[in-house]
Amino acid sequence: MFTSQHPTGHDEGAVPSPHEPFDPAISGPDRPHFSQVLTILSATVLLGCILFFGWLQLKVPRLDRVSSPERALALTVSRMMDLEEAIAHAPEWERLLYEMTGGGGNELEQAISWYEELAAYSGDPLVQVHLAILEAEDGRLDRVQKSIARWESRKDPLPTFARLIRAGYLESKPDPASELTLKAELEKALQDGWFYDRLAMSLATRTGDRAALSTIEHALAERGVPLLWRTRVLLALDLTVILVGTVALLALSARWRRDWSALKVGEAPIPPQWRGREGTVVLIRGGAIGGALMLGFLFMGTENPLIRVLAIPAVNLPAILLARRHLLNPLGSGLRQGLGLWPSPGAWQGLGLAVPALMAAGLIGEWGMGLVAESVSLPNHWTEWFDGDLVWGPLPVVTTSLLEYVIFAPVFEEMTFRGLLFATLRRKFGWSASAGMSAAIFAIAHGYGVLGFANVFWSGVLWAWAYEKTGSLLPGILAHSLNNLIVSLTVIWLLRF
Repeated sequence: MFTSQHPTGHDEGAVPSPHEPFDPAISGPDRPHFSQVLTILSATVLLGCILFFGWLQLKVPRLDRVSSPERALALTVSRMMDLEEAIAHAPEWERLLYEMTGGGGNELEQAISWYEELAAYSGDPLVQVHLAILEAEDGRLDRVQKSIARWESRKDPLPTFARLIRAGYLESKPDPASELTLKAELEKALQDGWFYDRLAMSLATRTGDRAALSTIEHALAERGVPLLWRTRVLLALDLTVILVGTVALLALSARWRRDWSALKVGEAPIPPQWRGREGTVVLIRGGAIGGALMLGFLFMGTENPLIRVLAIPAVNLPAILLARRHLLNPLGSGLRQGLGLWPSPGAWQGLGLAVPALMAAGLIGEWGMGLVAESVSLPNHWTEWFDGDLVWGPLPVVTTSLLEYVIFAPVFEEMTFRGLLFATLRRKFGWSASAGMSAAIFAIAHGYGVLGFANVFWSGVLWAWAYEKTGSLLPGILAHSLNNLIVSLTVIWLLRF
């Protein structure tokens, strides 16, 4: 369905195809005349900003982008393994459903790879202990033996950890005389949670302490069962989105076959009426100003959530304001009409169908890519979705972060990447090339790994398709906003509470 072969429906008097000669009738005395020197200077600044941010992406370790990565990964892995324990006791059909929806990967192996990376980065002894427990649970006892052999000659608390790991995983049966000492050391060395419970369970199993084993299993269930129910709710939400979106897609297809104009939500012409050269200059100049502002925000520090939330509108506004002045005003239009930021009369029903259809298509695509990535051992890196402000921040910080993700990012990113970048590319290229190039730039700007890039790229293509067919950014903005809201609430629900 998402192809460029469907007619764009340019009626008589509409904008010419980008492959046709430019019509001088849409060029008038109000057309902008840009200084070539200023444009070249802007291009130089923009290129410098792109190279600098690209260098940062390659140079700065991913773990530096997370506040307190030791604490963050311990929480992430603990919740992930608690949930894995709970799913293991769920009905077989439910376990199969989780596997089909991308939740059936080897979480233990994934956690070990994350901790290996963190161990090379951090000198925190707890990181070493957590890694050893994960490796022991995975049966890699030779590596555990080598690790604790090194710890015994180090300063405390590593020798204590070495005794605990040896007693829990390497000795056939700990010395009964030292059993109470080991329990006391364990309670002092590790906080409550999955790592504590797994080591304590192994110790209790080896010493034959059935009372302690029962207590630990009860603690695991107390944490795992609520996580499982939350995951069920989230999965039910995803399945509902897919069901509703599929119905919406069928309804849109039926309307499309009868009359392509039934898909229209706004009046924005695609391709736009401005020339490709004008749009390119606006993007270069706006991008240069936005890049310079981004550098300023970066040096001010992105730890402050207020600075971070203001960065998105500040970085995107220069290009948007330049577009209004130089691209839309000469045509007698504004942002609202030129980008379809308000539904046309009678178009609300089309908008109501387009948004769930986009969300369903996006979710199905992400599930599919997740399964492929899992089959080739290419998962998302945990730092790409972990957000300390959502997990640990006070209520004002959480509210500010949600404002950034749910309001500012969808509105300004859609106006820039679809309303300006994709539309300008459409003056020169067909839909497929324009959507692909704009989505690729959109995905690169997020700085994710391979799977994250693929997911963002897919979303960018869908939202470009929606803009092309509906003549409005609203479907993409709303789908973008709802997607970010669901992701943010998932992080809060599974990691904060």
